[in-house]
Amino acid sequence: MTEYAYETAVDVRLRDVDFMGHVNNAIYATYLEQAREAYFTDVVGQSLVDLDTVLASLEIEYETPIEAGQAVTVGLRVADLGTSSIPIEYELNADGSRAATARSVQVFVDRESGQASPIPPSLRTRLESDPS
Repeated sequence: MTEYAYETAVDVRLRDVDFMGHVNNAIYATYLEQAREAYFTDVVGQSLVDLDTVLASLEIEYETPIEAGQAVTVGLRVADLGTSSIPIEYELNADGSRAATARSVQVFVDRESGQASPIPPSLRTRLESDPS
């Protein structure tokens, strides 16, 4: 995962596994959410809970199943920032092999109007200076 400077481990819980012994496809989105929160906490220094953002889009390309008992890591990087949007690219790995790739867009919003708002300058600086 050399293209992703930020990487975090996620736990595969028993409830994540379907009757075939694979992680249910919907759970991949949860793993991405956990990685996104870890990134913002570790790199940006703020939890997503404290930022006025919403998840605007999420795309996942599944490659191989994640099975119970495998060690799962998620690498992520922030792509080119928009005025109000933060595009994020991900790679999910199970026991070191790519299981899926994904892309999401987090958008800053004004809580009162519900409309998109610019990324705060201090946050933009932290995101732009991150090597991932």
